Amino acid sequence: MKENFKIRGQLRTYLQWPLYLSALWIIANVVVGAASAKAGIIMALFTLLYTGIAVWLYVYRRKRLLGGLVEFSAEYSWMQKNFLTDLELPYGIADESGRVLWGNVAFSEVLGEEKPLKVTRKNIMTIFPEITKEAFQLKDGKKELHATLNDRKYKIHLKAVTMEDTSLGLGKSVDIDDAGETLVAVYLFDETEILTYKQMVDDQKMVAGLIYLDNYEEALESVEEVRRSLLTALIDRKITKYITNMNGIVKKLEKDKYFLAIKQSYIAELKENRFSILEEVKGVNIGNEMAVTLSIGLGINGDTYYRNYDYARIAIDMALGRGGDQAVVKDGERIQFFGGKAPQVEKTTRVKARVKAHALRELMETKDRLLIMGHRLTDVDSFGAAVGIYRIATALNKKAHIIINEVTTSVRPMQDRFIGNPDYPDDLFLTGAKAAELVDANTILVVVDVNRPSITDAPELLRLVKTIVVLDHHRQSSEIIENAVLSYVEPYASSACEMVAEVLQYIADGIKIKSAEADALYAGIVIDTHNFTNQTGVRTFEAAAFLKRNGADVVRVRKLFRDNLQDYKAKAEAVREAEIFEGYFAISVCPSEGIGSPTVIGAQAANELLDIAGMKASIVMSYYNNTVYLSARSIDEVNVQVMMEQLGGGGHRTIAGAQLTDVTIEEAKTRLKAVIKEMLEKGDIS
Repeated sequence: MKENFKIRGQLRTYLQWPLYLSALWIIANVVVGAASAKAGIIMALFTLLYTGIAVWLYVYRRKRLLGGLVEFSAEYSWMQKNFLTDLELPYGIADESGRVLWGNVAFSEVLGEEKPLKVTRKNIMTIFPEITKEAFQLKDGKKELHATLNDRKYKIHLKAVTMEDTSLGLGKSVDIDDAGETLVAVYLFDETEILTYKQMVDDQKMVAGLIYLDNYEEALESVEEVRRSLLTALIDRKITKYITNMNGIVKKLEKDKYFLAIKQSYIAELKENRFSILEEVKGVNIGNEMAVTLSIGLGINGDTYYRNYDYARIAIDMALGRGGDQAVVKDGERIQFFGGKAPQVEKTTRVKARVKAHALRELMETKDRLLIMGHRLTDVDSFGAAVGIYRIATALNKKAHIIINEVTTSVRPMQDRFIGNPDYPDDLFLTGAKAAELVDANTILVVVDVNRPSITDAPELLRLVKTIVVLDHHRQSSEIIENAVLSYVEPYASSACEMVAEVLQYIADGIKIKSAEADALYAGIVIDTHNFTNQTGVRTFEAAAFLKRNGADVVRVRKLFRDNLQDYKAKAEAVREAEIFEGYFAISVCPSEGIGSPTVIGAQAANELLDIAGMKASIVMSYYNNTVYLSARSIDEVNVQVMMEQLGGGGHRTIAGAQLTDVTIEEAKTRLKAVIKEMLEKGDIS
């Protein structure tokens, strides 16, 4: 090996320096001889002696010098290998298939081996299931993963290397460069303790929360006056005991509002028991006809205490906007919902409607143009509410347009009464693209019957228009129109048309509603309440009476929405093919071939299925434009809104829907059944 050892580079130059110096001595000897022959002869003797010694050293002592270098290199390599072997950081080498080729002592201990690993059959992917074949394809040359082994948590760093890479420190025992193969260096960083300490710090963080009594005034009115203080005291005791059991503090801010602070370590427990205080307070009964319900808002993981409190305020507003009787946890951008089983309590007072009506009028008076937009695939309620807002705009002498991109068969008969009517302008109805061209600084956008930006008819308008008003009766989800200057969302209202009918009574005196407009508003209420049988209250009938006095014709509305024979057959087919799942869920598919608006027919079929004895909820799926539309309905026992939220949708407690893109009907049905089973297991469905 010594004979074959070749010296290159600076070391070779260094070993040849005596020869170069000999040449210098000869030149110096010639110069001295030219000056003095006697001195040149004397110096020549020394030059010959020096040159002989230099040649002898280079020729005869070179092999011994090379041998010493080889021995030093081997010793250095051995020291480097031992250093890696004894390194406290677990370090190993694996091939491209994940098979472990070598590992140091620390690596072996992690894997449960007594000695440092030589070539072994163990595969790193079987030791750490978190490391997959895809993860081992190191496109960027390195990757970081997190895994758990024997109750220890590791950060795994993978790095592509070759056998010639000096960072291996194992010497060149095998040359695999010609084969084009690479190896993977595996570093294991034990992060168990740091994660434990981090969790301990997180557990000590303060969680700010707000508790509101949803129906405090209504519940007190339902009990005898002498017992009202007792009811209040029992509720206070329930809430205080619940929070103090978690070593938290609770402070009563007003007669029906509380502030609380607990450690973040108790959040998991609250989620596990699904905020049992919601049911405990509803169980308080001292003769009150109406059960008291709570709304809870919690803010966690904010960078300051104030941020957590701000999160809590947003969460409580969302809980109230969804109808109350539920807890909302806001963790940064993530929002979780719990509860929401009880039906919403209708507010008999119209104070809020009057206040919102005056605020809407003030906004509209500052703008010149009004755009009105509903949700995608506009239904009768959305259309009727848009027509009602149009009437308000014309009463205030404002130019207004209704945005409809696609007209469904359910809306077309009503829309035909406005198209070509001399009482209405030709540009009353516009597409989203045409409306976008009209937007300027003096434009206001009113969004009706929807509060989720992704399913509005023209989402791009939400970015173009600065002044936005939202008027909706659906429960709010985590996705809301955030930049609205005025938001009027009432989940207890039966329909958006009911809300607009109330606003019409307060926004200005003497507004004259034409018969076509009254019919459109009345039709929206009739359709959304399923002929006044679903989620109707006193204010629903008062709104209907107001529209009747202004020219709404019940018979005319009924004639407008009679089904053609093909649509009626499709609805009957959906009812006939219904599958009963888990004993009381009716699931069916509405035929879409040859049907103009299968989504509308599917919603009607879902209403029909609720008339079957024993059914708690019905879900009908319709396939339209590469999207599966789900229409969910219930009477009072199941919150279908929570069910549809699991599938990315939303709606009301008894009326909800969802849209699934790029899936088949069977895939959608499988996902729906999985959601129902999960809700049954968690107790979200009684």
